[in-house]
Amino acid sequence: MPLSTQSEAGDDQYILVASLDNVRNLSNILKAITFKDHALFNATPNGLKVTVEDSKCLQANAFIQAEIFQEFTIQEDSVSFQVNLAVLLDCLTIFGGSTVPAVTTALRMCYNGYGFPLTLFLEEGGVVTVCKINTEEPEDPIDFEFCSTNVTNKVILQSDSLREAFSELDMTSEILQITMSPSEPYFRLSTFGNSGNAHYDYPKDSDMMELFQCTKTQTNRFKMSLLKPSTKALALSCKVSVRTDNRGFLSLQYLVRNDDGQICFVEYYCCPDEEVEEE
Repeated sequence: MPLSTQSEAGDDQYILVASLDNVRNLSNILKAITFKDHALFNATPNGLKVTVEDSKCLQANAFIQAEIFQEFTIQEDSVSFQVNLAVLLDCLTIFGGSTVPAVTTALRMCYNGYGFPLTLFLEEGGVVTVCKINTEEPEDPIDFEFCSTNVTNKVILQSDSLREAFSELDMTSEILQITMSPSEPYFRLSTFGNSGNAHYDYPKDSDMMELFQCTKTQTNRFKMSLLKPSTKALALSCKVSVRTDNRGFLSLQYLVRNDDGQICFVEYYCCPDEEVEEE
C-alpha cells in the first residue's frame, strides 16, 4: 500500500501510530458516540478507548481493540489527548466514505505527544491527503463507579428486538421507564407521550433474549434526551447488554461488527432521572 511506505520513514518520531486499510472501521464506531464536539482518546497497548460525555449525566465509550488495526504501535504505557470529534469525522470521511466494496480509504493516524496535532494520512486510489487536527488538554472522564459487583439486573438482547421496541414506543415521551424483575413483566420498556402510555414487554424465555439475570424488581426512569444518542450505536450493533446497578444507573453495551467482521464495543452509562418519583 503506497500509504504505508510513504510514512514509515518518519514513524520513529511518533509515540502513537495506528493504521487501517479501511477507515470505515473507525469512522462508523466513532459516529456511534458522536453527540458532543469533544472526545477523549486514551491509547494503551490493548487499543483505543474514546470517551464522550454530556452534563455529567451521560457517558459513551467506544473500544477499538489493537487487533482491529493493521498496525498499532505505542511507545508509552498510556497516551491521552482530546480532539474535536466532529472535525475528526469530517477528515476521516474526506473522500466521501465510499460504500463500494472494492473502494476503501486507508488511514494512518499518528500522534507525537502533548501539544502536537493528531496527524492523519488518508489514501484512496493513490491520492493521499494529510490532515492535522489540534489536540487539547485531556480532561479526566467522569467515573460513574459502575462495577459488576453492584449490578442487580442484566439482560442481553438481539439488537433487532430493541430497535423494534423503539419503533413502537412513543418517542414524544420525555422519559423511558425500564422495569427489570425476576417475575412478570420481567423486562418492560414504558413511555408516557402525547398518544398515551405505551409498554413493550419481553418474556424471559423470548427468542430475542440471550441472557436473563434479574435478582430484584427495579423500576427506573431515564431522560429520553440522554438515551437518544445511544440509538446510533443500536443501529450498528447486533447484540445489546442492558444492566442496572443498585443505584439505578444504566449501562448499555453494544456489540458491533465492522466491515471485516471484527468485533468492537460501544458502552453508554446513564444516570437515572432523580426528579421523577417512583410509583
